Amino acid sequence: MNNGLGRLRVEIFADGADRDGIVELARNPLVRGFTTNPTLMRAAGVTDYEAFAREVLETVTDVPISFEVFADDFDEMERQAVMIAGWGDNVFVKIPVSDTSGRPSDRVVSRLAEEGVQLNVTALMTVDQVRWVTDSLGGGPASFISVFAGRIADTGRDPVPIMRDSLEVMAAHPNLRLIWASPREVLNIIQADAIGCHVITVTHDLLKKLGNLGRDLDDFSLDTVRMFHRDAQAAGFAL
Repeated sequence: MNNGLGRLRVEIFADGADRDGIVELARNPLVRGFTTNPTLMRAAGVTDYEAFAREVLETVTDVPISFEVFADDFDEMERQAVMIAGWGDNVFVKIPVSDTSGRPSDRVVSRLAEEGVQLNVTALMTVDQVRWVTDSLGGGPASFISVFAGRIADTGRDPVPIMRDSLEVMAAHPNLRLIWASPREVLNIIQADAIGCHVITVTHDLLKKLGNLGRDLDDFSLDTVRMFHRDAQAAGFAL
């Protein structure tokens, strides 16, 4: 691919809960997996969680897809996780790094890993969190650790050192893969690729911008000027 997409080592997972969008992206060879969460589902108008998931799984059959528990009680998280895991061999169950009171979910993560449930532990933002999640998951089934690099950047911190350190913490456990979660721009894909991050989740809107990767900047500048002129004419502006 001329824009360099074909040379990327990082795998792109589409992040969203729009059923039609997921069906369309399932045919895109650049997309190697899918992630969802309750917030995205609510925004997409999903009202029946299981029905939505099972409908999506009729299309997404051979790449990883993550569905998140929504309980705040650890025992209920475990019950929901076992149920969700039974929906398909390619399903990974998202477990939040803590409950809403901030208590780490280490015990439920460890129990589920011992039961052979493929997990995606989510909403991490520190290397210390990555350490205990790695300890809980190491040697278990294939699982993901999702560090929200985009939200880290929203605080004014550079997420790259945290992501690089996370990779070092996880390196001894081949069953674990790091996800660069919540990216904000195409540059984040390049950053994730450069440090050897395994996966980056990309929203459907951000996926549409991938065509700009490696684009000639003079051409991009001219196209922007033409956009401003075109929109001013379409609006009928006059002075």
